[in-house]
Amino acid sequence: MEVGAYEAKTNLPKLLALVAKGERVVITKHGKPIADIVPHAEASMVGHAAAVQRLLEQREALRKTGVRVTRKEAREWVNEGRP
Repeated sequence: MEVGAYEAKTNLPKLLALVAKGERVVITKHGKPIADIVPHAEASMVGHAAAVQRLLEQREALRKTGVRVTRKEAREWVNEGRP
């Protein structure tokens, strides 16, 4: 669901009720997405998924240069990206 910033401000309790039921709300300003409101558990997974994605990109870049990354190093990279 997408809502404008003004609508989000005036209807925040209703939007939070939707989010509590598992819905994702995208807040826009002048038609451009600026923020997401997601259920709390999903928010932490989004951060973790981003850390994993960065790790995979870094690993692929290193692989192209011939550098090998051990599983232990990869785990350490992921752990460094966690809040």
